[in-house]
Amino acid sequence: MKQNVPAFWVLIIFSFLSTSILLSAQTMAMANETVGVKIMEKEMIGRFLADGNSMTLYSFAKDEQDTSNCIEGCAVNWPPFHVDPAAVIEGCETGDFATITRTDGKHQTTYKGMPLYYFKNDKYPGDTFGHGLGDVWFLITP
Repeated sequence: MKQNVPAFWVLIIFSFLSTSILLSAQTMAMANETVGVKIMEKEMIGRFLADGNSMTLYSFAKDEQDTSNCIEGCAVNWPPFHVDPAAVIEGCETGDFATITRTDGKHQTTYKGMPLYYFKNDKYPGDTFGHGLGDVWFLITP
């Protein structure tokens, strides 16, 4: 019986290490498939775009095609959204997204040519406090 005890512990340790290696490989695979943009839905609002962490994305009515007009102080309240072009887009056409270079030199993601933004007062996933502000900030509907 004493001979089986060390074999038992070797088996336990081997199982633990095997599980750790498999979980590590799965985590790395998931990291390679980071969601950049996805569709959210909220009662009374409907469907809208959000980033991979479910933070709402907005458009600015004063922007032009492939040009952000929200600069300096505006960009403090409405930070530009940018995601790696290789990120997974869930529920939308990947070709609808592109990257522009802003006048401040930063990159920003666009949807159908319109720059995307966050709203600084949206603190939690799914918050939509910026929708309709000043009649110029709106949720992006896919």
